[in-house]
Amino acid sequence: MSNLEDIRIFHGSANPVLAADVARKLNAVLGSALVTRFSDGEIRIEIQENVRGRDIYLIHSTGYPVNENVMELILMGDAFRRASAASINAVVPYFGYARQDRRICSSRVPISAKVLADMMKNVGFSRLITVDLHADQIQGFFYMPVDNIHASTAALEKYHLLEKLKNPMIVSPDVSGVVRARAIAKRLNDSDLAIIDKRRPGPNQAEIMNIIGNIEGRHCLIVDDIVDTAGTLYHAAHALKEKGSATVSAYCTHPVLSGNAVERIMESEIDELIVTDTIPLQKKAAVCTKIKQIFLGHLIAETISRINQKESVSSMFLE
Repeated sequence: MSNLEDIRIFHGSANPVLAADVARKLNAVLGSALVTRFSDGEIRIEIQENVRGRDIYLIHSTGYPVNENVMELILMGDAFRRASAASINAVVPYFGYARQDRRICSSRVPISAKVLADMMKNVGFSRLITVDLHADQIQGFFYMPVDNIHASTAALEKYHLLEKLKNPMIVSPDVSGVVRARAIAKRLNDSDLAIIDKRRPGPNQAEIMNIIGNIEGRHCLIVDDIVDTAGTLYHAAHALKEKGSATVSAYCTHPVLSGNAVERIMESEIDELIVTDTIPLQKKAAVCTKIKQIFLGHLIAETISRINQKESVSSMFLE
């Protein structure tokens, strides 16, 4: 890629390796910002170079610890605005709070994704670039351009999944994920699609009720955007094997992997879990033999380049 003289790539605490990879692929300058803590735990931000008139791309996911990373994102955005940056583009590969995007049955709860969108607007962010947003309609919460990078098909093509899976069956772990699973099935030579009818008895709990589709003897690939506690994958893999699937693999863009998720994956009937680097893998996940990671630096770098050159981003994902 050509040198992009007017941009600066910055990062907070969440994605330093990914940010360095993106800067390297763009042949762009990796900016210097100091992120420290006061004795009481407050976050202190200092931009350590002149950014006046520059287009800033801040690469920073809002995964664990979620609230600290959210505050870091907001404070860095404010620091760039006060330093007279020309534009402040938030590159948030994993957008935390995206699962809190609606009020269910008008219950007395906040719409947290909207609150975060408003905070980003108020401190001066110009654009959001994110990866496989949990719900596409969250883009409507923002009063700024939003580029939602569809990484699933690109990541799986890079992993050469079509060559690895013979007689594949793409599986959506719930009804809400059918569109995502269908897009991957279409890309993988119009593979067949199965759906798991899942009912949640409570938060972070999953119960498999029924499998729609004949998966006997098939090599199943479960597709989801987030793997958190891995309860959904654990129960889905068990149900698929019970119904006679030959193998069970899974692809989840965002490896949240909270609590005992890694142990649950190791104990499950999942043969392989493919994730990306939107969230850095914790040590026990990095050494887990079932977990394979795909790197998205090339995809994020290409998106930034197209935005900077005023080219189409959506054409990257359209046939």
